[in-house]
Amino acid sequence: MSDSQAISSGSGSDPIDFSRHLIGSQGFSALFEDSMTLVEETAAYLDGPGRVDARTLTQAGRVAYAAESMRLTTRLMQLASWLLLQRAVNKGEMTPEQAAVEKAKVKLNGLSSAMHGPGWDDLPTPLRNLIERSTALHTRIRRLDQAIGGDRAVRSASDNPVRNQLGRIVEAFAAQ
Repeated sequence: MSDSQAISSGSGSDPIDFSRHLIGSQGFSALFEDSMTLVEETAAYLDGPGRVDARTLTQAGRVAYAAESMRLTTRLMQLASWLLLQRAVNKGEMTPEQAAVEKAKVKLNGLSSAMHGPGWDDLPTPLRNLIERSTALHTRIRRLDQAIGGDRAVRSASDNPVRNQLGRIVEAFAAQ
């Protein structure tokens, strides 16, 4: 844990984990709500007006629409998964260990879109807007994930890797 993420309370106890406070903040709640709204708006568009819009596209536009809508839904599902894990740990619905196992399945890298590439200009404006909003959300969540320490975000503040390893050594020698 970096100095910017935790400080010692001075009593010899475990450090204060500021990442937990960040995930429990109003800012995180607003990000969560905005993200879920974007997921709902995307589903509504792709299941409704997007189907109509896709029928009017050129061949290149239909190919770009198929690829970009797949990337968009994949990106949003990964981001929603990350947000739900953070919230579940914060609310005590999951242990940090359970969340760590699940977080390993969440991929925050490689979720880009071919914005401004072939067929981009043929895409319907509402789809381009959803893609742009989702990539901005992706950037915010990646920064938040880095700020709270990636995998450390789902560990408890009292989880000390050195202490855990020492405990394993003691157990190994005690078993002999």
